[in-house]
Amino acid sequence: MSQTKSQNSIAFVIGASSVGTLIEWYDFYIFGMLATIISKQFFPADAGTAALLSTLAIFAAGFIVRPFGALVFGRLGDLIGRKHTFLLTLVIMGGSTFAIGLVPGYATIGWAAPILVLILRLLQGLALGGEYGGAATYVAEHAPAGQRGFWTSWIQTTATLGLFLALGVIIFIRSEQGVEKFSAEWGGWRYPFWISLLLVGVSVLIRMRMSESPMFSKLKTEGKISTNPLKESFGHKANFKMVLLALFGAVMGQGVVWYTGQFYAQSFIETVCKVEFIQSRDLMLWAILMATPGFVLFGWLSDKVGRKWIMLLGMLLAILTYRPIYKQFLVITSANNRIEKIDLASTKISEKTVVVDKKDNTKIYVVQHFDTAYTDGAVFKYTKTDTLHLSATYDPTIKIDSLSALSTTLILTQSAKPNVVIEKTMDKSSYWSLIWLVFVQILYVTMVYGPIAAFLVEMFPTKIRYTSMSLPYHIGNGVFGGLVPFLGTLIVEFTKNEAHPNGDPLAGLWYPIGVASICLVIGVVYLTNKIDKNVMD
Repeated sequence: MSQTKSQNSIAFVIGASSVGTLIEWYDFYIFGMLATIISKQFFPADAGTAALLSTLAIFAAGFIVRPFGALVFGRLGDLIGRKHTFLLTLVIMGGSTFAIGLVPGYATIGWAAPILVLILRLLQGLALGGEYGGAATYVAEHAPAGQRGFWTSWIQTTATLGLFLALGVIIFIRSEQGVEKFSAEWGGWRYPFWISLLLVGVSVLIRMRMSESPMFSKLKTEGKISTNPLKESFGHKANFKMVLLALFGAVMGQGVVWYTGQFYAQSFIETVCKVEFIQSRDLMLWAILMATPGFVLFGWLSDKVGRKWIMLLGMLLAILTYRPIYKQFLVITSANNRIEKIDLASTKISEKTVVVDKKDNTKIYVVQHFDTAYTDGAVFKYTKTDTLHLSATYDPTIKIDSLSALSTTLILTQSAKPNVVIEKTMDKSSYWSLIWLVFVQILYVTMVYGPIAAFLVEMFPTKIRYTSMSLPYHIGNGVFGGLVPFLGTLIVEFTKNEAHPNGDPLAGLWYPIGVASICLVIGVVYLTNKIDKNVMD
């Protein structure tokens, strides 16, 4: 078999495209997986929820600029070719990710830290905006007629596998280093960003061996490539109508289902249900691993029965079951239905310790830990922190036992309500129940996402395909989908009041449910289930 034939074999095309795309998703998602730590490193220590929201906003910013990346790189892809364009996006993504790992924390350079991270996050978003459309188009234009859903579904697995890789690397490094060392300013949380440089280097070498898409090469040889892809994609009424239909009838709903099932689920389990760091990510790994074959299954099935109804069924199931699923998350992780062990060896109370505020040594924190064990094997760890404001600088030589003997004039105020942080290690039965509930959500993701690449490729002509399919995909996923964690958290914040200080933890689900519902209606009415076997036009 000749070298050219080998390079153009479908197996090589899938492998080379998928490795690069997987690495780009890995780069993009490690930021989200480390959001709680990043919020503490790049924002003031006392910012609390505001820091997490700001970090989620920076995370979302990378999604919001993805449509601009789709326009910039989509145009390049339709002018100079698929191969060179998504080779460029890979280099930009890898460089930006590596650089995030080099930015000093807020404690070192102040507000310059989050500003630099935001700029690099925007570069990540631009790069990803150009990557997916190129990879999906490249694979689809190599795939045999009648098997396009099956072959492009392998590209669809890369997003979830990239998330899987990100979680795996983070869990491994944290387990090796421990909590304190991993979470330090220059701790192990930076390593996943640095590892990106090695992964990107390997992928670049692989992609340099790729040949151009045969369909694009044919158009170029015949002199039929588009001279102005943006104008032809969005200036022509018929094509622009198809762009809007793709966005509002399919991709918008697919985007919110995808990010709810994987990102919002992980965030909810960690920040609302308070499941501890490693276990919350372990259960995501198991759910992802079990559900990932669904991408290929539903991609293959879409070649047999069409793309439309598989995608819309996934949206419908998500709409109907999201609130019951997340309500069950709360029930499973609650202490209400558990029996506490009456055993001093199991239920531990630590000695009080004093921590001086790093920036204000007239403020001290009195910290005490409580471990509550339950008969089912669950352990809930509570950390209670009292804040004391002093009238003079605290003398660190004073032991905690003598604080009660301090002059009352030294303590100006004490926090009316101590801050209590909960970290829950779930019992085996609860742990697998959580995995099952996340698995169900990711199964919905495979239904809406598995067929979407083939669906989009078949909607648009070859000469403007890269541009035309990239824009609706990245608006649907980058804007509507990418905003799920941020808007979901923000909506819950708006429900908090004096009577309900924790608000309604399920309120954030109304955003993805609402968007998916609108998309479902438009898709049912306007989408066709016909498979276009000829994409050579």
